[in-house]
Amino acid sequence: MLIVPLSLFVKLGCLIIWSFNVMSLSQFTPELRQYLIVTGNYWAFTLTDGALRMLVVLHFHALGYSPLQIAMLFLFYEIFGVITNLVGGWLGARLGLNRTMNVGLGMQIIALGMLLVPVSLLTVAWVMSAQALSGIAKDLNKMSAKSSIKLLVPKDEDNKLYQWVALLTGSKNALKGAGFFLGGALLSILGFKCAVLSMAIALFVVFILSITFLKQALGKAKNKPKFTEMFSKSRAINILSAARLFLFASRDVWFVVALPVYLAEKLSWDFTAVGGFLAVWVIGYGVVQTLAPYLTGKNTIKSTKASTVCYWALLPMLTTALIAYSLAFDLQTKIVLLGGLMVFGAFFAINSSLHSYLIIQLADADGVSLDVGFYYMANAIGRLLGTVLSGWVYQQYGLVMCLVISTVFLALAAVISLFLPLNRTGAKSV
Repeated sequence: MLIVPLSLFVKLGCLIIWSFNVMSLSQFTPELRQYLIVTGNYWAFTLTDGALRMLVVLHFHALGYSPLQIAMLFLFYEIFGVITNLVGGWLGARLGLNRTMNVGLGMQIIALGMLLVPVSLLTVAWVMSAQALSGIAKDLNKMSAKSSIKLLVPKDEDNKLYQWVALLTGSKNALKGAGFFLGGALLSILGFKCAVLSMAIALFVVFILSITFLKQALGKAKNKPKFTEMFSKSRAINILSAARLFLFASRDVWFVVALPVYLAEKLSWDFTAVGGFLAVWVIGYGVVQTLAPYLTGKNTIKSTKASTVCYWALLPMLTTALIAYSLAFDLQTKIVLLGGLMVFGAFFAINSSLHSYLIIQLADADGVSLDVGFYYMANAIGRLLGTVLSGWVYQQYGLVMCLVISTVFLALAAVISLFLPLNRTGAKSV
């Protein structure tokens, strides 16, 4: 049964090779060719990362792990994401983003390989260690890809910057959604080991291509930053990072563990159905992120104020509050949950896209990965907080309480956003 998916991955490898050949054509500048390679790496990595997340959640749920135990499997993934974003931003500024990207790809292959041991060795500690490597790898890739945009868009072309950031972020999340579906489908068709092996082989092909073609030291700072410069000295970035922390904690507190387990337990969905639905949600989420510059209006960036960022946090907050109320009083539970999740995803996607633009716009061009790394460190702390609470709160109190906590976190994100100084002068003040 391994023949079918491997043949698909061989075709994917051929397509990637063809894409790199296209990138070498003269109509692309060297900088753009390098960025396209970075983006292609990011996409390939994201596909395997989303699939691995769904594989682990569903496989260990089937083995009888409790929601809290499943959440603990991702504990090191999120903890090391916090450290990686902070240190990775510093490394990217000193060594170049190409090297951090390749290291991330290599570490993800090792993480996948660690899950190929016999079932008797797949202990909680072992899986947590594999997830730790995967978390480091993922955040090295994200930091490298997003930092690159700052160096390609001409200064003061903020609308274009917003569109490029939205396109990268949205396409990444669409592929992550495809990864959710891939993970659920491969688990049902092939089983855990063969699914993991297929992804490891595909990512190894991308890794070889990356080493071969990704040569430019993109993002290396002119003056190598000191280790003590990892922490942001910008008031705007500090505030934006705090808002981001609660924003992503609000999503993951019910989305990471509670929701897929609820769908499997309460609604009796099988693995493919759970993976497929969450895949469609994340793909739609990614599409909305890509369209965010158009959905918020052409003049959004020119007129962006702290109240605008706050507004886009209040809309998903109201949505989670309404879902929680409906579930608490058993008012059309299935329809409200699934429909509300779609509305929440659309509002949250626009907010996330706006945030992603602001961090790139406010970051210092020289050593951009320092500011971006600090910001995504806060993002990782939010994911960590949300992931742990998702398993523990759902196990103790159920999905409604997860939604209540999500509502509180979104309210905090909205309030913090009101203190944002959204101009370049304010961004540099401590």
